[in-house]
Amino acid sequence: MTYRIKEIFFTQQGEGKNTGKDFIFVRFSGCNLWSGKEKNRASAICSFCDTDFYGTDGINGGKYQAKDLIEKIKSLWISADNQIRVVLTGGEPLLQVDKGLISALKKENIYIAVETNGTLEAPDGIDWICMSPKANTEIKLRKGSEVKVVYPQKNLNPDNFNVLDFKNFYIQPMDSENYEDNVSQSVKYCMQNPNWKLSLQTHKILGIR
Repeated sequence: MTYRIKEIFFTQQGEGKNTGKDFIFVRFSGCNLWSGKEKNRASAICSFCDTDFYGTDGINGGKYQAKDLIEKIKSLWISADNQIRVVLTGGEPLLQVDKGLISALKKENIYIAVETNGTLEAPDGIDWICMSPKANTEIKLRKGSEVKVVYPQKNLNPDNFNVLDFKNFYIQPMDSENYEDNVSQSVKYCMQNPNWKLSLQTHKILGIR
């Protein structure tokens, strides 16, 4: 299979439970909740996305076979940690991530994390699944490592996800013109619901990729 990749880069995870850990980010092109084109943002199911996932023209972007993608990942790993870790993200990576790619990554002993909107089921073998649900969607992913709710969202109540089989629950303030108010609402929600913890986009605060 050929994988359409927007960009690949080494950084530290800036959100959720794995904040501060070294990862190679592999950003897959395309999403099922927004085309990625600004002209379609207002009518998209998810209109607040802050990521450019359209096309394959980003740093190290292109069309990859699994073997070539893994070689690129290995070439970009500059951490002192011997365990290579990747975040498969997007867009919506599960539109493309399949058993073949997971198997190929595992053969190279690469730790696999995925960031998904939860509308698609995930292949077996993924080490860390972070689901960031969006309002007005059907959630098909019922178990994983982490739920990260961008907050607040109209028609989305974080309480509805408490029954799912996830180990960590995070509220993340929506990055918008109302950011300060969103932070206040997020902190208040976490204080009133101790099952949920606050996640901040530390990479934006620190000015790293």
